[in-house]
Amino acid sequence: MKLFTRSTALLFTALAPLPALAQAVPADATQAVANIANPYGLSALWGQGDLIARGTLVALGIMSASTWYILVTKVLEQHVLFRKAREAGQKFWKSGTVADGVKALSADSPFHAIAATGVGAFEHHEGSLVENIDLNTWITLSIQRAVEQIVNRLQGGLAVLATVGSTAPFVGLFGTVWGIYHALTAIGIAGQASIDKVAGPVGEALIMTALGLATAVPAVLGYNWLVRRNKVAVEKLRGFASDLHSVLVSGKIAGRQAAASAPRPEQQAGQRAAAQAA
Repeated sequence: MKLFTRSTALLFTALAPLPALAQAVPADATQAVANIANPYGLSALWGQGDLIARGTLVALGIMSASTWYILVTKVLEQHVLFRKAREAGQKFWKSGTVADGVKALSADSPFHAIAATGVGAFEHHEGSLVENIDLNTWITLSIQRAVEQIVNRLQGGLAVLATVGSTAPFVGLFGTVWGIYHALTAIGIAGQASIDKVAGPVGEALIMTALGLATAVPAVLGYNWLVRRNKVAVEKLRGFASDLHSVLVSGKIAGRQAAASAPRPEQQAGQRAAAQAA
């Protein structure tokens, strides 16, 4: 017990000068250690990199900028389409006629384009080569083409996101391999492998992999999100087109049946002549 007490006293005696030494350290020296700049950051990678390394960084930058541009523009485009879908439900189907419904929609609405195409196919079916096609098929084809054009515009840019998401990690990996190759070459030329000659260049090379992943992840997530939203938009377009087709075809078929049941002028003249001869 006496030995333990004596050891504790000696320990506290040895540690007593430490607070005084800590206070004696200048504050400027501590701040200088904290403010040491990292000599192996992205700026060093750009400044010390060769043409291939800089080209890889530029390629990743273009991919990232393209990804975010497409994401923002496509989300805004889809938002406008959903708003126009609500407008079509509130204005078009509450109109008295299809023509009034087309006028009620704004000219930049995709639903206006579909309705105008259907009305045009309905009105200009006779007196041309397409008269050989029955009205039902002609209206169906016309409306379907209008819908497909809008769907193609909605899908524009998604191929870029898919390409970026699948290739950006490999582009970053290529930059990493190239940077490590140059780091090992420099170490071999210098003839020594100290920690500063290995950690710095290898760390700079690994930045390429991080940039590749940072570019690919938003592209993949954005692609999946936009595809899901596009499916909802396409369902709205095709539902509107189907209802419009039913309205147009039903009205035209009734009119054509009435016209077919009535005799033509030459038939009427022949009937009168036959009656007189009798």
